[in-house]
Amino acid sequence: MSVRGRDGLGGRAAVVGVGATEFSKDSGRSELRLAVEAVRAALDDAGLTPGDVDGLVTFTMDTSPEITLAQACGMGELSFFSRVHYGGGAACATVQQAALAVATGVAEVVVCYRAFNERSGRRFGSGVQHREPSAEGVALGWALPFGLLTPASWVAMAAQRYLHAHGLTPEAFGHVAVADRRYAATNPAAYFHGRPITLADHAASRWIAEPLRLLDCCQETDGGQALVVTSVERARDLPQTPAVIAAAAQGAGRAQEQMTSFYRDDLTGLPEMGVVARQLWRTSGLAPADIDVGILYDHFTPFVLMQLEEFGFCARGEAAGFVAEERLPLNTHGGQLGEAYLHGMNGIAEGVRQLRGTAANQIPGAGRILVTAGTGVPTSGLVLTADD
Repeated sequence: MSVRGRDGLGGRAAVVGVGATEFSKDSGRSELRLAVEAVRAALDDAGLTPGDVDGLVTFTMDTSPEITLAQACGMGELSFFSRVHYGGGAACATVQQAALAVATGVAEVVVCYRAFNERSGRRFGSGVQHREPSAEGVALGWALPFGLLTPASWVAMAAQRYLHAHGLTPEAFGHVAVADRRYAATNPAAYFHGRPITLADHAASRWIAEPLRLLDCCQETDGGQALVVTSVERARDLPQTPAVIAAAAQGAGRAQEQMTSFYRDDLTGLPEMGVVARQLWRTSGLAPADIDVGILYDHFTPFVLMQLEEFGFCARGEAAGFVAEERLPLNTHGGQLGEAYLHGMNGIAEGVRQLRGTAANQIPGAGRILVTAGTGVPTSGLVLTADD
């Protein structure tokens, strides 16, 4: 895909199956088993069998290799397998990879998956404890010695600058947390089902890395999520309403680092998401006003505000008011703050459910869904639409 022109991928593939395990804090089983359970559930949902699958895509961080998963699920020969880097930034790119394989005839049915014991096992929130030497790790050498050891601390730097530049206080971030938890409270699959919060609750939660409070930070979750992608033509013969991939994009900005892009000219935006936004709008032919539901990656609340601004839903510094006024339904599953932290894959599943009309918090007439992946890193995004 060129960053300068519309690509030819839009409308050629669709998500036809979604499946997940329960979302917990202690799954009691291996990450491979979680992956297998999610993949089998997604295939059942799509009306397909393991023998129909000839492609697999996951994250570089995943501990369940494609061939191991294929063996454990009872799949046959694979003609395509791929992994995408940069943690949560990979989420929507897994679907893009699957769509590319389907559109070019490299594979016919591709499963995207992510599974981890991120609460009972390795906890990303615990920060950098050991890292093998690498060129990528050099950037962290400018931050780690000064105590910036965790994702929250890295995001806090940009969040503080955002507040200063726009004359805001940390309460601006509370609107995102409240909106997510309101939807989670009415989603039976969400970890925080039945537990909404108020702005006062947000303001009273303890500091994690100022200006981020506890309720600005996503959960740590055990679980698995899988998605099945095939051609739009084949999708029409399957039992579920297809979620057409109208556009898919990846983006990395100038002076990009992984969570520590502190040497850019401006810290108040997410240039990598701006790259994704331009590609999605160009390829889909849509604009912010056309979107019915936004599923925006919410590992930390400030980056939800910056995403809204990068996509053009509102002007710079105005996103907190945009969210407070509920001008766009956001993270209707509860997001990673309220439902589960599955590196954004559960957000894609929510986009599919909204198009099917089966979401726990269904938005009437939802036909155009924006989904984004991890922020602060090279990232990705999708526009999902109903089949015309």
